[in-house]
Amino acid sequence: MPFSPQNRKGTLSGILFVAIFSAAATFIADLNAIKSLGLSPLVIGIVLGIFYANTLHNNTPKAWQSGITFSAKKILRFAIVFYGFRITFQEIAEVGMEGFLVSLIMLTSTLILGSWAGYKLFGMEKDTSILTASGAAVCGAAAVLATEPVLKSEEYKAAIAVSMVVLFGTVSMFLYPVLYTTLFENATGFLHMTAREFGIYVGGTIHEVAQVVAVPASIPNASKEMADAAVIVKMTRVIMIAPMLIVLGLYLGYVAKKEGGAAGGKMKLVIPWFAVYFILVAGFNSLHLVPQNIVDIINEIDTFLLTMAMTALGMGTIFAKFKGLGLAPIYTAAAMFVWLVVGGFVVTKLVCA
Repeated sequence: MPFSPQNRKGTLSGILFVAIFSAAATFIADLNAIKSLGLSPLVIGIVLGIFYANTLHNNTPKAWQSGITFSAKKILRFAIVFYGFRITFQEIAEVGMEGFLVSLIMLTSTLILGSWAGYKLFGMEKDTSILTASGAAVCGAAAVLATEPVLKSEEYKAAIAVSMVVLFGTVSMFLYPVLYTTLFENATGFLHMTAREFGIYVGGTIHEVAQVVAVPASIPNASKEMADAAVIVKMTRVIMIAPMLIVLGLYLGYVAKKEGGAAGGKMKLVIPWFAVYFILVAGFNSLHLVPQNIVDIINEIDTFLLTMAMTALGMGTIFAKFKGLGLAPIYTAAAMFVWLVVGGFVVTKLVCA
C-alpha cells in the first residue's frame, strides 16, 4: 500500500518529486516561444519525464517509485474526473447536430481504423494500438491517459501513443492553416469550405485541444465563428471519451469473460467508473451552480494534476523497452493522420451539405 506507515514517506516524496517537475513543465509551457507552438504543459511534462527516465533514473531513491506510480495512476483518474469542469452540455448543443455527427463519426472510425491497422497490419500489440488510436480519435494525450488504466497497459506503451499524438498533432497544426488559405477558402464546388465548416473540420479531426485553438488563431482574419465551431466540436469529442471508455471497458470485460469461460473461469465486466464520474461532473457544470472564477481555478489545478500524471508517465518510459516496435507506431499514426485529414474533410462536407 502506498500510504502504509512504512511506505508513506517515500510515496509523499515521490509525489513531491513529480510535482516539482510538473511545475517546471508549467513554467516552460507558459513561455511565449512554446505557446506559439501550441504545446501544452502535459506534453512538456512527459518530455521532461522521459528525459529523467533515460538519464537520472538510477539516482532516485527506490522508495519514491510508489509516489511516481501513484501520480501516474490515482492522480490521473482524479484529474480526468475533474476534466468535466471544462465542458457543458449547452456548448455541445450550440454547435448543432452537424458538429455532433462529425465528432461521432470521426471518433468511432478513427478508433476502429487505428486499432485494426496497428494490430493487424503493422503487428503492434493490441493495447498499444488502441492507445495510439484513442489519442488520435478523441483528445490527444488526455485520451491516452484516460484509456491506459482501462487497458491496464505498461507505462511506456502510453508514452509511445503520446509521442505519436505530439508528432502528428503538431504537423496538423501547421498543415491546416495552409490548406484553408491556399485551397479551401477560395475554391469552388466541393472543395470550398465556409469558416464554420472549416471550424467543424478542425475540431473534428485535430488531436489536442491546444492545437485546435492554435489553428484558427494562426489564420489571418479568421472569424470568431470558425474559432468557436472548432473549440465546441473539439469539446464534443472530449466528452465522448466517457462513453468510449465505458464501451471499451465492457468490450474488454466481455472478451476476458469469454476467454475465462472457455477455461472454466469467470471474469467481471470492467467499467471505468472515473469515466462515469466525468459525465456527472460535466452535467453538474452544465447547471452553472459554481461561479466561473472558481471553475477557472479548478481547471488550472486540474491541468497541473494532468501534467503530474503525464510527467509520471514519462518517468516510467525507458527507451530500451521500445526495442522491437520498429516503425509500426509511426505507420499506424500516419494511417490515422491521412484518414483524419482526407476522410475528415469528406465527412464534414457530406454532413454539412
